[in-house]
Amino acid sequence: MSNHGVAAVEKALGLLDCFRLGAEMLSLAQLSAASGMHKTTVFRLLNSLERMSYVVRAADGRYTLGPRVLYLGKLYEQSFQLGSVIEPVLQDLAAATKESASYYVLHGDEQRMCLYRAEPSEGLRETRLPGTILPLDDTAIGSVLKFWGKGEETAQKADPLPWFTSGARDVYTAAFATPLFGAGDKFMAALALSGPASRLEAADRAEIVRVQLVAATKLSRMLGASPGWCERIYGERASQKQ
Repeated sequence: MSNHGVAAVEKALGLLDCFRLGAEMLSLAQLSAASGMHKTTVFRLLNSLERMSYVVRAADGRYTLGPRVLYLGKLYEQSFQLGSVIEPVLQDLAAATKESASYYVLHGDEQRMCLYRAEPSEGLRETRLPGTILPLDDTAIGSVLKFWGKGEETAQKADPLPWFTSGARDVYTAAFATPLFGAGDKFMAALALSGPASRLEAADRAEIVRVQLVAATKLSRMLGASPGWCERIYGERASQKQ
């Protein structure tokens, strides 16, 4: 499917993405450097954004996000339901891989909780209900939660994403896991694909990795993570067409 769009709109929205925690006020030069666009282009776009109240120009010439962004953010906040965002992506991931797709969060200091889960429609699988609480162990899921959520070093810290373990919790199961991020590029959860160890060990790992990274990128962007952060974390494999 071709991806048609309006370049000027994408450039303007790209400027808004340049603002972040620690960089709430930016000069024209800083916005030009951060966006990779020429100063003249940035200036014209900022004039339009300022007229629509998406940015505000301060007395010293620097720019900040404007009240229209806050209004849209509050509107989105009131309409946002986490499950309605996450569950369709998990269902698509489970259907594409024929493995169980889960969304895990930290639960206290030593546990993890399966908050959402989608099961494949066929094949041998380990069924788990949302709300299940497990130890924060050395599985790929536990390692992602410990490393990204608690800042603990793990044996897999240098491995490319997603992380994979087989037999870490029991000899019969294996899992791929990758971190998910939200607003402010803050860690939110672990996205997991799990199933029988024998099947996942023999699977086309490159394809599973690609599909999971595509899903992780999609979810993180929907949860509020910036495009630059997603590209940095998930890399080029996540931008490949499915």
